[in-house]
Formats: sequence, structure tokens, C-alpha cells
Amino acid sequence: MGSMLYTHARSKGLAVVSIDQPLTPQTLTPACDEAHLALMCVPAAVLQEATAKICSFLPPTAVLADITSVKEIPLRQMEALWPGPVVGTHPLFGPKQEPLANQPVTIVPGKKAKAAHIALVSSFFTTLGCRVFTSSAEAHDKAMAAIQNMNFITSLAYFALLAGHRELLPFLTPSFRRRLDAAQKMLTEDAHMFAGLFEANPYSAKAVRQYRHMLGLAAAGDIDLLCQRARWWWDEANIKM
Repeated sequence: MGSMLYTHARSKGLAVVSIDQPLTPQTLTPACDEAHLALMCVPAAVLQEATAKICSFLPPTAVLADITSVKEIPLRQMEALWPGPVVGTHPLFGPKQEPLANQPVTIVPGKKAKAAHIALVSSFFTTLGCRVFTSSAEAHDKAMAAIQNMNFITSLAYFALLAGHRELLPFLTPSFRRRLDAAQKMLTEDAHMFAGLFEANPYSAKAVRQYRHMLGLAAAGDIDLLCQRARWWWDEANIKM
């Protein structure tokens, strides 16, 4: 993600510097010296460690931001390490997204972030063509628990349930194969990342309990009720995506 955002920023004429591992004084000093915005493009699991390494090199007026898929814990970690303004972000797309026109980015202001700090971070993404909207950390994490984490954990449980049953292979339908193909990258290449995001989100367990309740309705035979609820997604009066 960091490389992709850097490439797009350069193509738009922004003055950006990319720093990769190892984070040493020799690389951090020239890169951070006059920085207005430090955008941490690292996994949530190592955000605290990486942030601790760069803070002493940033100007006191710099805005510290991140792009992790969870916000409550990362914001607390950054604000504990950085006395200046902190703004959380979450680009709701992956590193292979082309182009970035109208791609959504959530902006989550920290406690010390003023309008100018939020505008600086927002303008970075809007310059790339993205569409930004603001949210609280709680609202963001609840949404990601429901959308991103439940998509991962339900697919994981479903395919783990069916794994090893070779007698099922002759019966695979086109709809099953489409679901299998859609889940392949998430459950193979990106499984470790999604597992970490699931564990880091404080609302994941509640989302699982709510899903278990829906499964209970199915087990009780309330299929029509579930179908009626599910049709909400295709009712244009309710949702416009």
C-alpha cells in the first residue's frame, strides 16, 4: 500500500519521500526533517514499534497518520507516542487498485487534530483522486468488524468445515466455485493479515455472536425471515453504493 500511494503521489506532483526497512537514523533524519505529514503504511501489529522509531525525527508540527484497517487501538498507540496531531485513515481498497478515482478513504481525527490537520491529510488523498469521509474510531471499527472481519471469519469457518471431504468434489456448483475463487487470496496469501485485523478489532467477537444468532434462526427453520432481511441489500430505497 505504501509503495502504491507513493507512486500515485509522485505522479500527482506531491513532494513525498518513501522510507522502508531498516528504519535507521541515516534514513530517517533527511526524510523526516521537514515533514508536514508522516503516513505510517505498516501492519497494525507493528504500528506501535514503527511509530516509536520515527517520532524523535519528526518536526513538532508534523501530523502523524496511519492507514491500518482498525482505528481505536492504533490511534491510542500513536497518541501515546506522539505529542502532536494524529489523524487515522483507512483506504477502503487494496494496493492493486487502479485508478484511485473516487475510491473511498475514511478519515478518523485524533484528540488533538484540528481542522487544518484533518484538511492536510484529506487533501493528500483527494489529490490522488480519492473520496474521503470522516468517522469516529468506534464507528469505523464496528463497521470493519461487520464487513471486513466477518467476511474473513465466515469464509474461513465455511471452507475449514468442508476441507478434506473429497466426496464433495463431484458436486461442486458454479456458485460454490465463484465463492471459492473469491475467497482464495483472502484465505491463502492474506490469511495472516486478516487474522491479525480480526484479533486487533475490539468489536470482532460481538460481530461473531450476532452472526451466530442468525445461524440459530436458520437452524430453527426461520429461512423466510432471513431471506426478507437479506433482501434489504437489493432494495434501492435503502442503499446506494
